[in-house]
Amino acid sequence: MKAGESEVADLLAVLAELEPLEVVVGLPTTLAGKDGPAAEKVRERARRLADATPIPLRMVDERLSTVEASRRLREGGRRAKEQRSVIDAAAAAAILEHALSIERSRGEPPGALLLPHGAA
Repeated sequence: MKAGESEVADLLAVLAELEPLEVVVGLPTTLAGKDGPAAEKVRERARRLADATPIPLRMVDERLSTVEASRRLREGGRRAKEQRSVIDAAAAAAILEHALSIERSRGEPPGALLLPHGAA
């Protein structure tokens, strides 16, 4: 889904249709684990969504998810040129798999819970 004026409304429509228990948002931190400009933008966009829905959002580290997705696609026989149209979806799947793996191994939800402003 593209960023833009209708981004939150578009996401809310998807959430209403799918009725998820939680939303996992990939946080593109630097390799050193710090927030850069991309992570700041994602935090801002996630904040707008969190403020518009009662569904909990979790910010999960997505370092190297695109690299992992590209590797998997390559192993599946897709050349780099063929990956362009599916790399974001594959990276999203890798982020979710990583989050679920963390939850299974630690017995607790992954990442940081992002609550709407004013929620306790």
